[in-house]
Amino acid sequence: MKHVRPSAVLASALLSGGLFGFGLAWSTMVQPEAIERFLMLRDMGLLLVMGGAAATVLLAYRALPRLMRQPVFGLGWARHPSILDRRTVIGSAVFGIGWGLSGVCPGPALAGLGVGNWPLLWVVGGILLGAWIEGRFFESS
Repeated sequence: MKHVRPSAVLASALLSGGLFGFGLAWSTMVQPEAIERFLMLRDMGLLLVMGGAAATVLLAYRALPRLMRQPVFGLGWARHPSILDRRTVIGSAVFGIGWGLSGVCPGPALAGLGVGNWPLLWVVGGILLGAWIEGRFFESS
């Protein structure tokens, strides 16, 4: 049986996270003002960023398992079932409201701290509080 080295997984996660954070900063998604302009339909440039993200996910989830026998740092390809139920709809609504109020998603909020946007500490605090509430009061399915 193949063994995956934790150091290789950590290195790939750090590289991927760094690249993701760089892309978020470069695309201005770490600036709540840029998100506000997008939501107010004044600057649609972020559609390119979202389109690029969607294309990357499509490639990762659909094409790579067909092209590669196994992942570079994994033992096999896993299925990621998606279920549209009441919890998913409510969670999506809460996520959207938080995104609209704060101007950033969780990833850009963390990346924004990396570029010195310290008011995003409030957003990260809200994310952590929401995660704690979900874990504490709502049963996992």
